[in-house]
Amino acid sequence: MNIESIREYCLSLPNTSEDMPFGDEYLVIRVCGKIFACIGFARPDYFVLKCDPAYAIELRESHSEIEPAWHWNKKYWNQLSLQGSLTDDMIKSLIHHSYGQVVGKLPKKLRDSIPLPADDRPE
Repeated sequence: MNIESIREYCLSLPNTSEDMPFGDEYLVIRVCGKIFACIGFARPDYFVLKCDPAYAIELRESHSEIEPAWHWNKKYWNQLSLQGSLTDDMIKSLIHHSYGQVVGKLPKKLRDSIPLPADDRPE
């Protein structure tokens, strides 16, 4: 995947939008107004996703392309390099995980209005 296909995939998820709140160098993708992905144009071979803290550590230990995100809360945010062995399916899975992490923190009424497969719906 490249940055444009990542952007398109993120925006294909329900209730998503994009904007540039940090200036012209960063594009953020949101679900219901909350950020779940960030693309920096200065380094188009990297992007940032939210992650469950325990899973974030596991990913960082098993994939050299995944590191704590620079300028983000490193407990929750990973920086992914597209220069490596991450497959398109893995990248899509991590995008979907990030999306689910944010949806899981939304108010129940809003969260319940977003179509997620039963396996991905937070408890």
